[in-house]
Formats: sequence, C-alpha cells, structure tokens
Amino acid sequence: MKLIAKMHLAYNKALETIKNKKGQNTVEYLFMLGIIVVVVGLVGAAIKAFMPDLFEQIKGKILGEAGKI
Repeated sequence: MKLIAKMHLAYNKALETIKNKKGQNTVEYLFMLGIIVVVVGLVGAAIKAFMPDLFEQIKGKILGEAGKI
C-alpha cells in the first residue's frame, strides 16, 4: 500500500510541475519582450543621434547635383 501512495504522490508532483511550466513560459515571453523593447529603444536613440547629419549630407548632395544642372 505504501508503494501505491508514493506513486500517487509522484504523479501529483509531476502534474504540478507540468502545470507550472505554463507560468514559466509567460515569464520567459515577457522577459524576451522587455529585452526587445530595450534594444529597439537603444537603436532608435542611436539612429536619432545620426539622422540630422545624414539628412544634411543627403541635402548637400541633392543641392550640389541640382546646382550642376
């Protein structure tokens, strides 16, 4: 009888472990989403810092070529 009780306890623990996996997946997805938001924010800030110079270079090239016509 003790063997059956131990098997029942092991079965219940296995079910609890499987049920807890769903919560871990949610946490993992939220963690990945947070990392993506941080990376996109950093890339956006870097691009914003270089955009004025880039637009000025493009503007100079366009005006320079337009002046040749």
